Amino acid sequence: MKGIARIYAEASASPGALDSLRRLNKPKGVMCVSCAWPKPENYSAFEFCENGAKATLWELTSDRCTPAFFAESSHTVTALRDWSDHELEKSGRLTHPMKYDAASDRYVAIGWDDAFAQIGATLRDLPREDVVFYASGHAGLEASYLYALLARAYGNNNLPQSSNMCHETTSVGLKKVIGSPVGTVTFADLDETDCYFFFGQNPGTNSPRFLHNLKDLKDRGGKIVTFNPVIEQGLVSFVDPQDPLAMMTGKETIISDQYHQVQSGGDVAAILGLCKVVVEVDDRARAAGWDAIIDHAFIAEHTTGFDEFVACCRATAWADIEQASGLTEAALRDAAMVYIQAEKVIGVYGMGFTQHAHGALNIAMLVNLLLLRGNIGRPGTGCCPVRGHSNVQGQRTVGVAEKAHLVPLDRLKALFDFDPPTKDGMHVVDAVQGLIDRKVRGIISLGGNLVRAVPDQQRMEEGWAAQDLVVMVSTKLNRSHLYPGKAAYILPCLGRAEVDAQASGHQAVTSEDSFSMISGSVGHRPPASEHLKSELAIVAGIAKATLAPNPKLKWDEWTGDYSRVRDLIEATYPDDFRDFNRRMFQPGGFWRVNDAARRVWNTDSGKAVITTPSRLSAHGFADKPGRYRLLTMRSNDQFNTTVYGYSDRFRGIEGTRDVVLMNPADIAEAGLADGDKVKLVSDYDGDNVERVLGGLTLIAYNLPRGTVAGYYPECNVLVPITHHDETSKTPASKSVPVRVEAL
Repeated sequence: MKGIARIYAEASASPGALDSLRRLNKPKGVMCVSCAWPKPENYSAFEFCENGAKATLWELTSDRCTPAFFAESSHTVTALRDWSDHELEKSGRLTHPMKYDAASDRYVAIGWDDAFAQIGATLRDLPREDVVFYASGHAGLEASYLYALLARAYGNNNLPQSSNMCHETTSVGLKKVIGSPVGTVTFADLDETDCYFFFGQNPGTNSPRFLHNLKDLKDRGGKIVTFNPVIEQGLVSFVDPQDPLAMMTGKETIISDQYHQVQSGGDVAAILGLCKVVVEVDDRARAAGWDAIIDHAFIAEHTTGFDEFVACCRATAWADIEQASGLTEAALRDAAMVYIQAEKVIGVYGMGFTQHAHGALNIAMLVNLLLLRGNIGRPGTGCCPVRGHSNVQGQRTVGVAEKAHLVPLDRLKALFDFDPPTKDGMHVVDAVQGLIDRKVRGIISLGGNLVRAVPDQQRMEEGWAAQDLVVMVSTKLNRSHLYPGKAAYILPCLGRAEVDAQASGHQAVTSEDSFSMISGSVGHRPPASEHLKSELAIVAGIAKATLAPNPKLKWDEWTGDYSRVRDLIEATYPDDFRDFNRRMFQPGGFWRVNDAARRVWNTDSGKAVITTPSRLSAHGFADKPGRYRLLTMRSNDQFNTTVYGYSDRFRGIEGTRDVVLMNPADIAEAGLADGDKVKLVSDYDGDNVERVLGGLTLIAYNLPRGTVAGYYPECNVLVPITHHDETSKTPASKSVPVRVEAL
């Protein structure tokens, strides 16, 4: 509560913002703009967490970033680069469309019609394949659908999205092994499970409302086993803020029954160790004539690859598993026994699992573990990737995707009478490389702070500023605005909590959460400025000014009534969005059915795939003296690139983000001391680019040997754009090769 109160004061949020919190994540209320954790059907009085409250209050600030801000003598774009991310956002809500003026090095106001006309003219002049349409995960399904339609009508599939940087590993890796690019669990499964296995996910910071479900499990006697290099408080213990007695007494619920500090990139070996124990115990049980531990009937009917994998489990030596995981055989045996004794298990993972050079192998190994005992496709079981941004999964569902085969192009052609491009577009990694190589000449960014969010930040800044056109749809000032191209525009949009009034009345938007549930959202607060437009209206305005007339592309009609866009979404994706307009305010949302949850496997073989690992580590580089594995992390006081403040209280770090955490034994071995000033230097073998982050304070911290940790996005300068998951291209930001050097 102290954290929320501090942000309420610091953001100068209006008293009406508290009413938005009351409505958060409830039917006909506001769907949170923070994480994508689902909304319960039977909601409580307060359905928001600390991070959701911070995001809402931060957006509903009474501070304003007007044209007068940019006119101040000290506010040239170059000068603003010296401001911190926190300071930039504290300038307040953007109020007017702005255009960069190179002569004065400032943004100046421009009318909406002029902005659209100039953007459209530039887009028409650029080669179609040299323009990128990026989306951050913020915009609702309606605006996102039209945005994807704009890109394809323009002539390309260059639709990278923020999921490319976090859970693309899931979209590719999970689909390969179970036929679904998203998780299989629903809220009902959380109520029925008796065990969670966590890998690389931190609910205390990234999805705090999940903690209530974890407490419920513990209250009914369930077990939780966690694998994470960092001891995260949310997975250690939890004081329920909605329990007055617990708040008064400080009564904690112990969350993790076992907490295993696997070394960065060691999950493959750890899970193989768990599976090895399952196989051993099953062998002994069947030899003794007891009930089998492995669900052999399920394996035979629903999977392929079992025999080869079991042979691998039997053949792999414990010494190799211990070395690669950083965990002991005894610890892994203890964890495996919890798995064996549980009837219903859910496997939970986050970006600590996906952001590795072999992150897809991590996912395949978790699926292996779940499949051994039939823990996918029955109540209380399943695979649960926890997404980040509020609609990052939904945007992909409605066509914001660079891969042409993911989109029903034939339906788009029938609906809108044009030939959609069939060539795959650019992934975020491709777009960043294209910017570095000066091949990308224009970008439209529907939300986000891409310059700050991606790897190789220094080279990205240079490439971003070299473009012919940069268009940012934003609510607040951020670092991406400070590297303007030859023509650069900031187009300010409504926040989700604000009234969106169009020709047919007040509009609602929809989003999809991590459980594939679709929910409607209605803003109730007055807009921050009369000059703001909705994200959908901005997309339509750019489209009208850019594309040749087409009577089937009814941009004005769609802007005036979003229900017509939902009709288009239903027509394009009829299986997922049946009766869309009628069901959008269903409590808890309506489920976009997942075949894998019903044990229908849309894989090449028609069965779930059990994968035999070709390696025991996920980090993709060799260990050597002086090389550490850097994992980037978020603080309790941030959401993605938005930094609310400098209080990471769960880790005991206050007042700064310029730190590197390191095991005390590693510090001593390196001849350093706690509190030393150090720099991190890239130790990447893939190129000769110099990457350095200096001015860091060394903090002795409980981490596995060989693992160091620092904050995202500051550490992005150390992550090479070519250091990514081999199948999905997700940046490998949780295992980056670095050296630690004294200053």
